[in-house]
Amino acid sequence: MAFEDMLHPLLERYLRAPQWVRTPVGKAYAMIPPRWRRGRHYPRFQEEAALSGQAVEELARAKLARTLTHALQNVPAYRPWQALLKDLDPAAPQALLPHLPLLSKETLRANLSGYLAEGVPETARQAFFTGGTTSLPLRFYLHKGRSRPREEAYMEQFRRRAGIPPRATALHLRGFAVPGAGIPGRPLWMLEPIKRHLVLSTDHLVRPYMEQYVAAMRAWKPSYIEAFASALYPLAVWLKEHPAPDVTNRIRAVLLFSENVLDHQADLMREVFDCPVLKHYGHSERVLMAASMPDDPRYFFWPQYGRLELVDASGNPVTRPGMLGEIVGTGFDNDVMPLLRYRTGDMAILGAGSHPLLPGFPALERIEGRMQEFIVCQDLSLMSLNSLTTGEQEGALGQVDALQFAQREPGRLLLRVVAARPLDAETRRRIARRFEARIPGGCTVEVAEVDALARTPRGKQQMLLQELDIRPWFEAGGRA
Repeated sequence: MAFEDMLHPLLERYLRAPQWVRTPVGKAYAMIPPRWRRGRHYPRFQEEAALSGQAVEELARAKLARTLTHALQNVPAYRPWQALLKDLDPAAPQALLPHLPLLSKETLRANLSGYLAEGVPETARQAFFTGGTTSLPLRFYLHKGRSRPREEAYMEQFRRRAGIPPRATALHLRGFAVPGAGIPGRPLWMLEPIKRHLVLSTDHLVRPYMEQYVAAMRAWKPSYIEAFASALYPLAVWLKEHPAPDVTNRIRAVLLFSENVLDHQADLMREVFDCPVLKHYGHSERVLMAASMPDDPRYFFWPQYGRLELVDASGNPVTRPGMLGEIVGTGFDNDVMPLLRYRTGDMAILGAGSHPLLPGFPALERIEGRMQEFIVCQDLSLMSLNSLTTGEQEGALGQVDALQFAQREPGRLLLRVVAARPLDAETRRRIARRFEARIPGGCTVEVAEVDALARTPRGKQQMLLQELDIRPWFEAGGRA
């Protein structure tokens, strides 16, 4: 059993403890060898994450065959398809997948116990919840001693891909509300010594506090950044206007997580920090994981982590590069609750070709976000926010610290903006016209200036509050 799984219930108490408690406890825990902290499976996952070429393909096939066999034999919800195992070809286990149904979050929520494998002890189960930013939180189970150590092993490989040395200090902007932040005399940041994180509060990402954030970076000298794009963007805007080369020149890479990354956000970060900006894709259920490369912004999926499919509205495979589909995954290494053909709800564009350093890694050109993160135009076509904001850093967004779209009816958008200086009526009209001109399907845009934008309980900022149900347009073949 991994120490980290045993102690995970105490994590929140540790993070909320005073710094004088957290520092010695964290430093002492960090001295425990990773093999002990993360369990006996961790070295194996480290080796798997670093594989390439033919070894990756062979391991991915073996894991898929094992997962299908285990699930169809031991999971009650999959038993109706157990007879398919007689046709399972270990050399091509993926041929069995189209004969299995797609699994939605709604189906899993309605029959959670039916997807728990029989014969696996309850002590191996570790309950988790999804973030619930677009729907009700979903309860599911990971495999103690496997799921979380595997996640960390692949994350370690991702950092190596970005050229980050072990034990480097990171600036962390991933939705944590620092205890006491905002109280006079209390810092807006804290130190987490186990992972060597300088954690900045995401509750105060407005101009009056930016100098304090920069002062913390100057004092603790982080060499890379792990962040939500929407959290790092206001800081990048400030650093562009108030250059601090002694701070920004230390940053070797920016790693972005958990949110759809808009082009104008990534472009500004490259300009300000003058380093590679890499994007990560994953989710709480640990079904799939992907990341970009320093020289290639596409998302490359680890085949040995989970099996990727991209399907259209009818559940048919998307095979033509440049076409839109929904990301579907079959996860490996979770004997407690193996998820087969799990619908993530994330929409993406199929890529073409591979990366020279990642042969056999399937590529998605870009991830457009959740289905509810598309807008419905006047002609009822769909358009992603990424397409809408591409190239707008120095255009409509040049005066904007943060933005958020909202839609209640087709062909109409409300754009809420937080600006450095009050926007006059003509500037608001100009911003609206620039966005309207970018929407081929037609849309009227109304600009409203606000003091701040609300974040989810996990510190994420929803770029689009979509009150329309997008699925009917997607299922009707609405173009995107």
